[in-house]
Amino acid sequence: MDLRIFTEPQQGATYDTLLTVAKATEDLGFDAFFRSDHYLRMGSVDGLPGPTDAWITLAGLARETKRIRLGTLMTAGTFRLPGVLAIQVAQVDQMSGGRIELGLGAGWFEEEHKAYGIPFPKEKIGRLEEQLEIVTGLWATEVGKTFDFHGTYYDLTESPALPKPAQARVPVLIGGHGATRTPRLAGRYADEFNMPFASIEDTERQFGRVRAAAEEAGRPAGALTYSNALVACVGKDDAEVARRAAAIGREVDDLKANGLAGSPAEVVEKIGRYAEAGAQRIYFQILDLDDLDHLELISSRVQPQLT
Repeated sequence: MDLRIFTEPQQGATYDTLLTVAKATEDLGFDAFFRSDHYLRMGSVDGLPGPTDAWITLAGLARETKRIRLGTLMTAGTFRLPGVLAIQVAQVDQMSGGRIELGLGAGWFEEEHKAYGIPFPKEKIGRLEEQLEIVTGLWATEVGKTFDFHGTYYDLTESPALPKPAQARVPVLIGGHGATRTPRLAGRYADEFNMPFASIEDTERQFGRVRAAAEEAGRPAGALTYSNALVACVGKDDAEVARRAAAIGREVDDLKANGLAGSPAEVVEKIGRYAEAGAQRIYFQILDLDDLDHLELISSRVQPQLT
């Protein structure tokens, strides 16, 4: 079971804070540091000092970390043209020495688009499918040859399809709860399917759909890695769990029902149930980025029982 750290910087974080958390992620033996891709805070937090861009952040972290994988859950397809995104990700992959992973989603948060003047198209899944085909197609094009694509939403003619990532294949993550189109896209394009903030029962059901879709696309179901993202609130005792829940404005009972909360033993047991449903990787959503002791506790008391 791979354990990864997942952050939500739009809720309020500077680059320096993210760098501190990423270095702790590396030092404490976690597999990867991931971040969301949003430009507007959610809920009642003030979001100060303001948003940081996902790929600019990852470019910086690529030069300031050495081992951990780096990526997005998920890059919003509405934010970037696919050709530009292919260049950005390839460059950051080169900067990291081949440690980048691209989570790509359709985009959903309409308010952030309004706030920053970003078009919010009605048809997003069709665009996402073309984006996936273009990004992966550009990377796969042999050096010296060109790439053409003529779709409903995007048109590329004689692209040199450069630069290339450092990795032979940048892992592509697709995720979500959709029952039909999401599994189909994952079955065709994804190296990893991520089920975010879902129950064990819903996770097992969606993993089954994705496995079937992969086989329908002519791929082994086992060619994909299956993962969950879940909010984390772990404490040595009940008082510490309650303190951490209060710090992120959540109720302990809700966190225990819908996330990874409680003592290390409780969290290990629940992760085991997700593993029985097919999960091979867990993203701990860390909402209090100043609480590095939280990461240390997960590293020392949860991780050894799962890796």
